[in-house]
Amino acid sequence: MDITSAVQTLTESANTLFILIGAIMVLAMHAGFAFLEVGTVRHKNQVNALVKIITDFGVSAIAYFFVGYYIAYGGHFLSGAETLTTSQGYELVKFFFLLTFAAAIPAIVSGGIAERARFYPMLIASALIVALVYPFFEGMIWNGNYGFQAWLEAQFGASFHDFAGSVVVHGVGGWIALAAVLLLGARKGRYRNGKVVAFAPSSIPFLALGAWILTVGWFGFNVMSAQTLDGISGLVAVNSLMAMVGGLLVAMLAGRKDPGFIHNGPLAGLVAVCAGSDLMHPVGALIAGGIAGAIFVYLFEWAQNKIERLDDVLGVWPLHGVCGIWGGIAAGIFGQSALGGLGGVSLMSQLIGSTAGVVVAFVGGLVVYSIVKAISGLRLSEEEEFNGADVSIHRIGATSME
Repeated sequence: MDITSAVQTLTESANTLFILIGAIMVLAMHAGFAFLEVGTVRHKNQVNALVKIITDFGVSAIAYFFVGYYIAYGGHFLSGAETLTTSQGYELVKFFFLLTFAAAIPAIVSGGIAERARFYPMLIASALIVALVYPFFEGMIWNGNYGFQAWLEAQFGASFHDFAGSVVVHGVGGWIALAAVLLLGARKGRYRNGKVVAFAPSSIPFLALGAWILTVGWFGFNVMSAQTLDGISGLVAVNSLMAMVGGLLVAMLAGRKDPGFIHNGPLAGLVAVCAGSDLMHPVGALIAGGIAGAIFVYLFEWAQNKIERLDDVLGVWPLHGVCGIWGGIAAGIFGQSALGGLGGVSLMSQLIGSTAGVVVAFVGGLVVYSIVKAISGLRLSEEEEFNGADVSIHRIGATSME
């Protein structure tokens, strides 16, 4: 009996440490979001980019701890600490891991709305998104809430499969961002006589640093989504690697060696592979990632040139929103055993589940940001935007010269 108890304790401790390492790796990805935005925006908005990411994480933690986690999973942490430490506190650390996913939503949105958004209204909107909109869909997919997954399985033989959040996290974040970007409108001076005016990134090294931090952390994002040691799979790691490389190389070619596209290409591939990384053959992951790299480059250029109101600074709608939806669909294609995958997935369920993610995210984003806009406004004044968010909001520039 003592041996059995010791083995159980060791297993619980190992699982807790495993998911804790994953949580820390995904937490580190938020530094990647920050530096990717810092490098992409103009100098006068660098401080604001850094401040938004870290404060968004703070309000996300509170919103998810007290409201969002309960909506998604029906659990809470308002009992005594003795209760919370059962199983080595695994549920607490699982919350930490899932929080880092939830907090990625406002981090994604931040890149789209950069350089012209007010501070506190957007912070309030982030809290509402993480408390209500994101966990509604998260619980529907990852906890079986509302019978949606059971219905898909009954109708099409398999539920919607999203192992690490191509749709649940990235797709939802990208489509929420689209709603916010459309409500904000374009930055001043971005379009002249119907033609887009290029705003050069302030720092390619910072942009590259952000992309690298995100890329490395992503292996915690994907591999640790198993949540226990006995579920870990080397297939997930190698599929993530191959999709990353596919996105990188295609973005290099399609983007004509542009460093912005080259460093975002791996991220597009990684977004796309999250859903089916535990199912696909590595060659399927390579193809899925390559297609995502092309989607990002061509859709970003098309949107920037054709839709004036869609001034998406970091291209988060094509990168996370559209590549995320592609990832959900790709899992239904390359996860099939006929294409070398493990099978057990339905393309129709993937299409319906991905579409549901778009609807929940875009409608939820429109509702939240429209309410905030009506109450307090979302956008800086023209003078504040001209001076830059750093000085207008934080009263300090990124360097002493400012």
